[in-house]
Amino acid sequence: MKELGRKPGLGIGLATFLFMGIVLTACRISHESSPRFAGDSGIGLGRASTNTLATHVIESGARLRVGELLGITFADVPTPIPSFEGRIKDDGKITLIQNQSFVAAGKTISELEKEIHDRYVPDYFRNLTVTIRVEGRFFYVDGQVRNPSRQPYLGDITVLGAIAAASGPTDFAKLTKVRILRAAGKVDIVNYKKAKEYPKLDLPIYPGDRIYVPRKFW
Repeated sequence: MKELGRKPGLGIGLATFLFMGIVLTACRISHESSPRFAGDSGIGLGRASTNTLATHVIESGARLRVGELLGITFADVPTPIPSFEGRIKDDGKITLIQNQSFVAAGKTISELEKEIHDRYVPDYFRNLTVTIRVEGRFFYVDGQVRNPSRQPYLGDITVLGAIAAASGPTDFAKLTKVRILRAAGKVDIVNYKKAKEYPKLDLPIYPGDRIYVPRKFW
C-alpha cells in the first residue's frame, strides 16, 4: 500500500497563517492598552482640548473676571465654616462670611486667597487656610450661528469674536439685536452691524455669558 504523504506547501502555509494571527492579536492588544490622545477620535475631542486649555489659563496666573464661578473653602479653623460658591458680580466683588466684601475681578487666585486670609487673620481667626477653585471658563453662543456651541474662555473676547468662534452668523440672523445674557442676570443688546464699524459698540464677553443671535422674519 502506498503511504500517503503531506503536500509540501500545506505545513508552511499553516505555520504562516498561525504566525500572522499572533502578530495581529498582539498589535490589537498593544493599541487598546496604549493611552488615548484627544486626536485619536473625533468623539470628545472638543471637551478634552477645552478642559486642558481652560486649566492652563487658570494655572498660568490669569486674572479673575466678572462672571467667574468661584468655589471657596476654609480650613484649619476650630468650627467648620460653610464653603462659598458664587459668581463674581458685575461690580467685580464677592461677599463672604462676616459680611466681608472683596474685589475679586482683576486678581489672580493666589492674590485673592492671600487677601481673604489676611482680612480674617488674626481679627476673626487665629489660623485659616483659604482655597479657591475656578469652575470651567466657558461662554455660550446660540441661535442663528453656524455652530451653536459652548466655547472655552481663553482670554479677552468681544461679541464679534464670540460669534466668529461659532463659525459666524447664518443668512437668517437678525444682527441688529444680538442679546447677551450675563452670568449675573443682566441683558445687553448689541447691534452686530454697527459694532463692526464702531469697535466701542463691540461689548466684551465674560465667562458664563450667553450670546443669542435671533432669527429675522422678512
